[in-house]
Amino acid sequence: MTKSSDNYITTDVLVIGSGLAGCSAAYAAAREGLSVIMITAEDELTEASSYYAQGGIIYRAKEDTLSCLLDDFQRTGAGIVNENAVKTVFEHGPDFIESILCDELQVPFSKNSDGQLDLIKEGSHTYPRIAYVGDYTGSSIQQRFLQKIGQMDNIQIIRRATCVDLITLAHHSLNPLHIYEPSTCVGAYVLFQDEKEVRPIMAKVTVLASGGLGSIYMHTSNPPHSRGDGYAMAYRAGARLMNMEYVQFHPTTLFTTNEERFLISEALRGEGAVLRNKNGEAFMRRYHKLEDLAPRDIVSRSIMTEMSETDTKYVYLDITHRKGKWIRNRFPKIYEKCLEHKIDITSEGIPVVPAAHYECGGVATDMLANTTIRRLKAVGEVACTGLHGANRLASSSLLECLVFGMIAGRDAAKMIAGNNMIIPAVSKWIKESEPIDPDLVRQDCSTIRQTMWNYVGIVRTTKKLERAFGILWRLNEEIQNFYRHGEPVDSLIGLRNSATTSLLVLHAARLHKGSRGCHYRIN
Repeated sequence: MTKSSDNYITTDVLVIGSGLAGCSAAYAAAREGLSVIMITAEDELTEASSYYAQGGIIYRAKEDTLSCLLDDFQRTGAGIVNENAVKTVFEHGPDFIESILCDELQVPFSKNSDGQLDLIKEGSHTYPRIAYVGDYTGSSIQQRFLQKIGQMDNIQIIRRATCVDLITLAHHSLNPLHIYEPSTCVGAYVLFQDEKEVRPIMAKVTVLASGGLGSIYMHTSNPPHSRGDGYAMAYRAGARLMNMEYVQFHPTTLFTTNEERFLISEALRGEGAVLRNKNGEAFMRRYHKLEDLAPRDIVSRSIMTEMSETDTKYVYLDITHRKGKWIRNRFPKIYEKCLEHKIDITSEGIPVVPAAHYECGGVATDMLANTTIRRLKAVGEVACTGLHGANRLASSSLLECLVFGMIAGRDAAKMIAGNNMIIPAVSKWIKESEPIDPDLVRQDCSTIRQTMWNYVGIVRTTKKLERAFGILWRLNEEIQNFYRHGEPVDSLIGLRNSATTSLLVLHAARLHKGSRGCHYRIN
């Protein structure tokens, strides 16, 4: 079980993040009898990207084969999808959906008249293979998972706990001879926000499930804490990162006059919704043979082109050809959200604009979720198994979270069993006390978001990337100095990580001179 002292908290497995990937890993590890601590910087455990996932989760069509699924992934992922990752989700996904989600958690998936999972088709999929719960699949799965793990005695959940840095033998052990050990993670320094104190949580295995980076962009479908924390921490610890230039922009988020960008699921286009410009023209037929069901990167660029050519801030997504009652039943949350903004989607088009949605790259892992640092696993959006290649296939993210989260938790038990794992004495956190000016934090965050949106966004050029480098490099130096002297608070930790992660994305984009998938350069 978890042990605590004045300075240390120790556990078998530390899970950083409370989204679906983190829940799956914590659940699987706890089922194997391990003690687990799961932390989140948020007040609510549901404040994670997977909770807001609307569309669904890839299951398996009757006609499906590994070859067919792989073709769909490769076509969408621009030919650089890792075949082993597709094989892993193909082999394990349906079983985990049936045994864990359906049988154990009783997730109320939509069923057909035969009592089987009702499967729908989404963009770039050959067959209908998406299982769903209305337009709130992610929240339904997440709530059931949280309810389940909340009943398990060997899982401790800590809210308002911000991970500051990963603890490694080489960087933090008080034993100087540990520098000769292979690169090894032994836990993390964690800010307990209410106590305003940073303490180490020591673990035999640490699972990074911290989510994505959408909030480093001005427009995003992600929750605010998706600011790149995990990528930055892994980078500082010395882990390998890859494919960071492949930031996927979701084509359709609700355009409003404020900065809020509510996701409008791809499932609408799967059900026949059509993108139209301000003149009412269904324009996607001019850009791709799959029209409105083309891969997301192509749809996003097409929308940006139409907005530019028609001098508008958005285009329309039109599903009015469907009956009103059907729309209200199929997409209740989207219908209600649009009504809040005085938009009746049963009779008028939805104003939509692209927004940063998903990082296809991340911390490099193998098929057991192991990173290049021993005893550190990564799962979910922060990880890069190669499943998404250069562009993510619709409804694959929940599947990835479930499959690799379960695998990571199970494998953690195998790693721990019979092994004498070093849990060293580590340096105490040196607390700085300079008060943080929130105006400085807000301004620096705004500069990062605007720079990334304008210069490292959907369409990139050499001049834009070089301009971004000049801005972000200098800003990062100032932020790191700001951080070194400031008292530890969540907003400052997030700012530091956002600055680092922005440079990681920018560096990868500058190195990649051509175009592939989400990374699109015109010169």
